[in-house]
Amino acid sequence: MFNRNCQNLEDKELVALSLQDSQYFYCLMKRYEDKLTNYVRRFTYLSDDDIADVVQESFINTYQHLNDCDCNLKFSSWLYRIVHNQAINFIKKNKQSLKIEMIDNDDEFVDWLVADTDIEKETITKHFNDYVTTILEKLKPDYKEVLILKFFEDKDYQEISDILQKPMGTVATLLSRAKIQFKEIYEKEKKY
Repeated sequence: MFNRNCQNLEDKELVALSLQDSQYFYCLMKRYEDKLTNYVRRFTYLSDDDIADVVQESFINTYQHLNDCDCNLKFSSWLYRIVHNQAINFIKKNKQSLKIEMIDNDDEFVDWLVADTDIEKETITKHFNDYVTTILEKLKPDYKEVLILKFFEDKDYQEISDILQKPMGTVATLLSRAKIQFKEIYEKEKKY
């Protein structure tokens, strides 16, 4: 019953209510748990247990700092920023690298990447997704982050700017450079 009362409330309202009654924070957790889990999965390619730890620690951190939430910004951007930082810290602590997981319905992302290459749309198959993933893993971490947020998490430039704490112009530049680096790696590997 408690959860049903939360569904019609906006994030901003739930944050205010959570400051008075911690039960409302559970509504925020339920609203974002799956989205954040998928984001961390794509962003880090960690094990399910490690992903659950990152998301859980992020919620704890979020709740502990709920008073610091800038409600002029989207709560989701603030929350993604916390998860992003938690994931980066986990990766650094465990000396791992960022990886991107491709799934079959990432057509918009693949179309965007291959627009400046001579790859034919008809050749996009499971094998090609694996090939694209291999190239993506070679991109600089900053490029991977911005690609994940834009194409896999469907965030707009403002949200990406808020999450990564970088100006929107920098976000646009990172996306452009990611595409250029992807093309360079593709062209280099195509020769072999």
